[in-house]
Amino acid sequence: MGVLRDHPEFALFVCLALGYLLGKVRVGPITLGGICGTLIVSLLLGAWAKVVVSDDVKTIFFALFIFALGYLAGPQFFSNLNRKSLRFFALCAIELVCVLGIALGLAKAFDLDVGTASGILAGAATESAVVGTATEAIGKLDGLTPDQITQYQGHVATAYTVCYLFGLITIVLYTSQIMPMMLRINLRDASRELWEKMRGSGGGLESDERQALPGMVGRTYLVTTADGRTVGDLESELEGRVTVEAVKRGSKTLTPRPDLALTLSDLVLVVGLRANTIEAGRLIGTETPGIPGVDTPLATTQVAVTEKSSDGLSVEELQRAHPEFVKDGVYVTDVLRGDQHLPAAGGTTVRRGDVLTLVGARSGLNKLVAKIGAVVKNDATDFIYLGLGIAAGSLLGQVVVHFGDVPMSLGTGGGCLVSGLLFGWFRSRRQTFGAFPPQAANTIKDMGLAIFIACTGLVSGPQAWPLLKQYGVLLPFAGIAMVLVPATISLFVGRKLLKIEKPLLIGAIAGQQCSTPAITSVTQVAQSSVPLLGYTITYALSNFLLPLTGPILVGVLGS
Repeated sequence: MGVLRDHPEFALFVCLALGYLLGKVRVGPITLGGICGTLIVSLLLGAWAKVVVSDDVKTIFFALFIFALGYLAGPQFFSNLNRKSLRFFALCAIELVCVLGIALGLAKAFDLDVGTASGILAGAATESAVVGTATEAIGKLDGLTPDQITQYQGHVATAYTVCYLFGLITIVLYTSQIMPMMLRINLRDASRELWEKMRGSGGGLESDERQALPGMVGRTYLVTTADGRTVGDLESELEGRVTVEAVKRGSKTLTPRPDLALTLSDLVLVVGLRANTIEAGRLIGTETPGIPGVDTPLATTQVAVTEKSSDGLSVEELQRAHPEFVKDGVYVTDVLRGDQHLPAAGGTTVRRGDVLTLVGARSGLNKLVAKIGAVVKNDATDFIYLGLGIAAGSLLGQVVVHFGDVPMSLGTGGGCLVSGLLFGWFRSRRQTFGAFPPQAANTIKDMGLAIFIACTGLVSGPQAWPLLKQYGVLLPFAGIAMVLVPATISLFVGRKLLKIEKPLLIGAIAGQQCSTPAITSVTQVAQSSVPLLGYTITYALSNFLLPLTGPILVGVLGS
């Protein structure tokens, strides 16, 4: 015990290791996750060893976490502020109004202190960032003694832990198991039907799956039936759905110009989607094995969408807007939004900041890149950009605005969240500066939150048991109610009024709750990534809006 007290850094990393180990324990489809596990371990360790950790450590790591969170969400947050996404924004509005209203109602009905009410809000909404923004706001309340501030901040962590556990179980089971029954659908079949409607053929895949038979292929054919036809005529009859990449005549490899006439026994390499290359074979002749000198390698490039003219177009519309896709045989094989892989279907909407994986001949790729965006360059973190962003957020968080008698301040957390959104959005417009690779951003985000949560739990441990004895039954009830009420209202409004497709609606409800475990469970049940299309929109919006409910609730109750 003496080692823990004398070396708080040792206690912190013990909490991380044991907490993430606890978070991996699975009961059915439920896992606590590393953050909740870390908080449970740190609360127990704090109550036993009474470890003291500097408040500056919490502030620094929370600033890193919240800035990275905003940076990753920024491009999609701003791109979703449009008419097409308005119906999904309505779901986030329902979430905000419900969780704030229920938290305020419980606080008044049961005479809860500001810390307990904030912890209930953070845990039931399964939004860990609210712990930080609410804790910081409590520290700035007027009229509280240092002991009261410490006590109320401890109540935030304890209430969060209990409510998060019950809120997590509720949202996972409700979205993945109960909602499909309420909507009277088989989620797997409904997702695949929607995928087929968007793409025109094929079935959806899980996020970690790839097709056993790739959709895009190259094939070589021996010219028999196409004798005398030109390359241009052949590509025109196939409506540009395949491209002739090479022609070999005897020992010579010819340039496949549109006016080149094919003759018997030519070897022709065509590239395109599998079904279209098979159709091309019926027009050209017999398929042959790959022949040395004819096999043209295809290049793969990741391009960030930065051009305003491409924002909001579907993949199919993007291909029509740029004839080079068809003329030069370039294909979109993946759409990456943040850290989520979306179906590369014709109906998938492309947003500024999305990263498209393009496959095709290098000459065609080079022509397209300048018209769509910029080649992604994420070799190393730009610490100048990162440092300026966090510094700007810290300054913004010091601004205090009074609404009547209620002082409102974003605090360091809220300020860094806003600056992260702005800096991430600005970077996405022209990805030639301000690099913050997704892997690095996610590591900083996860590490920052984990250290902050561990610090909070260690300090809050002594206040945990008295609060649990006082409100033991209320906390689980609040955790369940604050999930069911907004989710059920959103289900009704989304289906009856907004007419959102059922798989997308279920994904969007998981997103409005910012629940990664829920969408993971939903995609596993659906055996498809289609629900992610709804999830990414509401997740980006709620990730920004929910953390701001902490200071709002604290400001209202503290006044």
